[in-house]
Amino acid sequence: MNKTFILLVLLALSFSASAEIAVIVSSASPISSADAKELERLYLGKSKKIGGSNAVPVNQKAGSSAASHFNQTVLGKSDSQVKAYWSKLVFTGKGTPPKEMPDDAAVIAEVSASDSSVGYVDAGAVNDSVKVIASY
Repeated sequence: MNKTFILLVLLALSFSASAEIAVIVSSASPISSADAKELERLYLGKSKKIGGSNAVPVNQKAGSSAASHFNQTVLGKSDSQVKAYWSKLVFTGKGTPPKEMPDDAAVIAEVSASDSSVGYVDAGAVNDSVKVIASY
């Protein structure tokens, strides 16, 4: 019983340690950094710029661990709160949610193809085609 408990604790700690999210842009993008407030405004449709440069947000698939971590950490909202927020804006014709991609590889491909796209992925998935502008 005691060994099982220790194993479960260590397993939980390893998952939390690897859950860092990297906010990325194309390696050619003029955007070099972003704070949580700028990202929150971008991902909630309240702004279309980061640091004076045009920015187009790209989301991970709703319900993915990366999306849940980003929503909670950067937006300060649960997945259901984000969904309700965008449902209201779409219904009233006041906004369109960010494009949604199925996984880290798709986000990296989308972001690396456009100098204005901003996305987030598991930090371990980052490659040379993108640069990290923030980590959470």
